Amino acid sequence: MATFPEYIAQNEERDGVRFSWNVWPSSRLEATRMVVPVAALFTPLKERPDLPPIQYEPVLCSRATCRAVLNPLCQVDYRAKLWACNFCYQRNQRGPQMPLVFLYVVDTCMEDEDLQALKESLQMSLSLLPPTALVGLITFGRMVQVHELGCEGISKSYVFRGTKDLNAKQLQEMLGLTKPSATQGRGPQTAQQPLSNRFLQPVQKIDMNLTDLLGELQRDPWPVTQGKRPLRSLGVAMSIAVGLLECTFPNTGARIMTFISGPATQGPGMVVGDELKTPIRSWHDIEKDNAKFMKKATKHYESLANRASTNGHIIDIYACALDQTGMLEMKCCANYTGGYMVMADSFNTSLFKQTFQRVFTKDVQGSFKMAFAATLEVKTSREIKVSGAIGPCVSLNAKGPCVSENEIGTGGTCQWKICGLDPSTTLALYFEVVNQHNAPIPQGGRGAIQFVTQYQHSSGQRRIRVTTTARNWADAQSQIQNIAASFDQEAAAILMARLAVYRAETEEGPDVLRWLDRQLIRLCQKFGDYHKDDPNSFRFSETFSLYPQFMFHLRRSPFLQVFNNSPDESSYYRHHFNRQDLTQALIMIQPVLYAYSFNGPPEPVLLDSSSILPDRILLMDTFFQILIYHGETVAQWRKAGYQDMPEYENFRHLLQAPVDDAQELLHTRFPMPRYIDTEHGGSQARFLLSKVNPSQTHNNMYAWGQESGAPILTDDVSLQVFMDHLKKLAVSSAA
Repeated sequence: MATFPEYIAQNEERDGVRFSWNVWPSSRLEATRMVVPVAALFTPLKERPDLPPIQYEPVLCSRATCRAVLNPLCQVDYRAKLWACNFCYQRNQRGPQMPLVFLYVVDTCMEDEDLQALKESLQMSLSLLPPTALVGLITFGRMVQVHELGCEGISKSYVFRGTKDLNAKQLQEMLGLTKPSATQGRGPQTAQQPLSNRFLQPVQKIDMNLTDLLGELQRDPWPVTQGKRPLRSLGVAMSIAVGLLECTFPNTGARIMTFISGPATQGPGMVVGDELKTPIRSWHDIEKDNAKFMKKATKHYESLANRASTNGHIIDIYACALDQTGMLEMKCCANYTGGYMVMADSFNTSLFKQTFQRVFTKDVQGSFKMAFAATLEVKTSREIKVSGAIGPCVSLNAKGPCVSENEIGTGGTCQWKICGLDPSTTLALYFEVVNQHNAPIPQGGRGAIQFVTQYQHSSGQRRIRVTTTARNWADAQSQIQNIAASFDQEAAAILMARLAVYRAETEEGPDVLRWLDRQLIRLCQKFGDYHKDDPNSFRFSETFSLYPQFMFHLRRSPFLQVFNNSPDESSYYRHHFNRQDLTQALIMIQPVLYAYSFNGPPEPVLLDSSSILPDRILLMDTFFQILIYHGETVAQWRKAGYQDMPEYENFRHLLQAPVDDAQELLHTRFPMPRYIDTEHGGSQARFLLSKVNPSQTHNNMYAWGQESGAPILTDDVSLQVFMDHLKKLAVSSAA
């Protein structure tokens, strides 16, 4: 019989599913007393090399009232590529495979060095696209240019003012695009016509032209006077990109890849004026209701995000600048569509170049690891309903018998649209047990949940992946031990954290921390072992023992604490937290720390100030940063150059070991982390000091003695103090 940890690992490996509880309380009342809801982290495209797809999806009759499946009794006309339904006699097209569409939207208000680096990255990406993929180019500065790609030898573009928004109909008329007519798709002749237009052309046909066109891109010619920001019409450029795809490729997989080097400064979607002396909004401004462009800009980008997600189109944002660019206002574009959000200081950094290249990673079959225009449907057995989802998705408003009235996250539906998916995209799904207290579930009964993911594979095929999972029911009165033993504290921590981050995005800050604390105290009261009013008697079983420290680190994390982060940085961190899988999300909450010393191989150590010793090198992985920290003595030896002397070869190896390990992480992660090399007393040591548990602070350092770690200058409470308070509150009869 497998232990619960083995069972949890096997299920994750096979299904890409982790539940907060692996035995479910059998009644609604008992389920609410569990504090942590029955919920799942689900990775729809979990990599499974042993799962060969059936070569095509079921082909359905196109008559809405019939929808019968193509079968051996149908008559097929191979020359005209038609088949006749044997139920309703409808003549049906054999559908063409859809090409992938990539639309580049490029900011030209940037320094020449940055623009040159970006142009090279874009040219590189063309060589990685499948030859049949369609590409388009929109560039913008003060004006917005939509480039015609079909014309040989001359570059032609349509120029739009950056101050006036256009709706889809106006854009269609101005660009001379006709919508695919209602008759298209009936007769056999239209099946042969390639799906493209002057602005979106197959790579194989225009890669030379487009490579040249990108090479010739110049910095925006409008002069920028001193003390001013360049006029950047980002809002209109994105609006045109969304409109162009909306009227040419509705409901087809497409990526709008937006590259920006600063904030929108004019027209719809502007987030800051052009006067440099007025800085872009900070958290302080937002709290004081002093961010005058924020609401209007957010509304503009939300409407674009909704239009794109309706059509299955992804919006990626690559923002490379030293200051904020408006990610806060634009975050919905990536969050609603499953797009990527990448932030770096410049396009001329390996952080941007490597991350962008990794977008085009291929699997062993040579297909992109990206999927398009997906829908996820959840079906449940009758004792359980789905409350909602948190992740890079939007609601399809599909009501049904398995939809709960209690919404959590994006709820009120059993179907969600995920325009962009990759093998690590993970959604959090929350469920409600609806079985009544007095309606017993038969002995040995199981609750079942089915996840049906339909998506466009990067080969153009539509695919369906079905994951069905079941868990045992237990009566919480007589079998509470069974339920407690089935607790997955890692999954539960991430599921509660996603809920907290969702609340932080929609509610006020301190309330979220209070809510989180209250849930933790209730969990301790329900599942801890203790005597009333005796904090020293409190014990938590192994299944729960790590959960409080996850909550301790979550409270201090950039996902809930906005202090020291700009609004853009907070949006960026939260974006990644809400889409990554469990392993990566745990690292984000509680970074991993390794120690290197002369005493042997590197070892994982506590994320604690007592781990910072003078003769040690530490490697910290926070997901967003990889940091190497040299203790005081090691830093002095390094300054003195001992590593270059032949008799201190082992010191050279010690310095090199963490660098090699860091490289491995830097080469595999998406997005590529920021690499920080620092030492005792270095300015960037603050990244380490802000993450470790401050078990020694300037207040208690003398009690510890000098050699046992690094005191931290902070008023934050330590994990020990946090746990003492928690135990006191959990055992209190007044609570």
